[in-house]
Amino acid sequence: MHRAAAKFVPRILTADQKQQGVNFCTELRQLASDDATFLCRVITSDKSWVYGNDPETKQQSSQWESSTSLRPKKARQVRSNVKSMIITYFDVNGIVHKEFVPTGQTVNYGLYCDVMRPLREHVRIRLPKLRREQKWLLHNDKDQSHTSVLTQQFLEKNKMALILHPPYFPDLALCDFFLFPKIILKLKGRRFDTTEEIPAESQKVLDTLTEKDFKKTF
Repeated sequence: MHRAAAKFVPRILTADQKQQGVNFCTELRQLASDDATFLCRVITSDKSWVYGNDPETKQQSSQWESSTSLRPKKARQVRSNVKSMIITYFDVNGIVHKEFVPTGQTVNYGLYCDVMRPLREHVRIRLPKLRREQKWLLHNDKDQSHTSVLTQQFLEKNKMALILHPPYFPDLALCDFFLFPKIILKLKGRRFDTTEEIPAESQKVLDTLTEKDFKKTF
C-alpha cells in the first residue's frame, strides 16, 4: 500500500454526463464522416484572459548549463492585475472575428449578443456562400452567457445554427488547446503596464498564425 494524493479536477462527472460526452463526440464524428464540408462550416468560439505580466513556464525559463554548474534559481512570480479578456471566433481558415472585453465589463447576455452582431457581418464578408445559404454553424461551450434564454432567442431570431456542447467538457473547446496557448505562451515573461498594450501585442501573435495552423486544428 502507498499513500496517493487526490487529483483535483473541475468536476466529478456522473455516468450519465460521461455517456453524454461520448454520444456527442460520436455524433460529431459521424457528421464529419457523412459530410466532407462539415468542418469547413464550423466557427468555434471561446474567451480567455491575457495578462499584462504572466510569468514564464518552467520550461521557458530553463537554460543550458554544464554538469558542474549550480542549478539556476528564479524568484516565484504571480500574474499581474493588469489583464484583458479576448473573445475569438475562428474557422478552418483563420480568425473570423475577435474582440477585447472593455475593462470592468462582465461577459453577460448583452455583451455576448453585441459581439455576435459584428460576427454575422464578418461571416457575410468572409463566407458569403455559407452566409447566403445559412449553412455555417456556431460552436459554443456551456458558459452561462451562451446558454441563457435570451441568447437562445437571439440565435433563433437571426437564424444562427448552433452545435451543442456537452456540459463540463472543456477539452472539446478548440480555443483552449490551440489558439489561446499560442497567444499566452508568446506573451509569457513580457510585461505590459496598461491594458491598452495587450490587444496590440496579442494581434501581433495572431498575425503569425497561418491558414495551415488552423487547418491542423480541425
